[in-house]
Amino acid sequence: MDRQQVFDHVKEKYGADPEYLWRRFPDYAVFRHKDNGKWFGLIMKVPRERLGLSGEGWADILNVKMDDPVYADVLTRQEGIFRGYHISRGNWISLLLDGAAAEDQIRDLIALSFSATASRETRQKTRPPKEWIVPANPAFYDIVHAFDHTDLIDWKQGKGIRTGDTVYLYVGAPVSAVLFRCLVTETDLPCSFESEHVRIDSLMKIRLERRYGEEEFPFRVLKEAYGVRAVRGPRGIPEALSRALKA
Repeated sequence: MDRQQVFDHVKEKYGADPEYLWRRFPDYAVFRHKDNGKWFGLIMKVPRERLGLSGEGWADILNVKMDDPVYADVLTRQEGIFRGYHISRGNWISLLLDGAAAEDQIRDLIALSFSATASRETRQKTRPPKEWIVPANPAFYDIVHAFDHTDLIDWKQGKGIRTGDTVYLYVGAPVSAVLFRCLVTETDLPCSFESEHVRIDSLMKIRLERRYGEEEFPFRVLKEAYGVRAVRGPRGIPEALSRALKA
């Protein structure tokens, strides 16, 4: 990718225009988040000799930030990737925009930098879909028969769950087993409800995708085979359990 291709990609993918902040350096362009103002990219034109490159003249580089110092160290051993030029703090690296670094790799590293510098709210909105185990207490709601006449119900929204995620409903005692796999189709539905046992500030819509028999994934199996020792609130799913639930 060259400078203009980076501009076009960042505009299309992230809605960010280059900002030219320094009169002294008119070729330096910054990309930053709209909500927190943090940079996730900096394009510079620097002398080739400063990068240890042969030949005269100048080179365009793109500085991006990594949140994994080990990965950053691995990357800088590759052709066309250097330690961050003139970035003294953090795990910044510089990508040479002359074809040495592959276009797909540059796109991926921009995405990593965007995530590493994003606010919590932005990371939540842009992260890949996740899978959750969500508890359901049959003493307070007849979850066992909730999908008898419909495949779409409202449910209490757990913290961190967003549209596109998958939730596996774990029905508590006396069932004590995962009974349903559902897709989250809508979140942040306003709700104000409070009782002796539960408080609900927002709801999500979940659509039934699969039913399980009570004998397939009881708590005993979750604990002994997959290390799930408690389901007290929405929680992530071990990879082995995820594969088994989708088999």
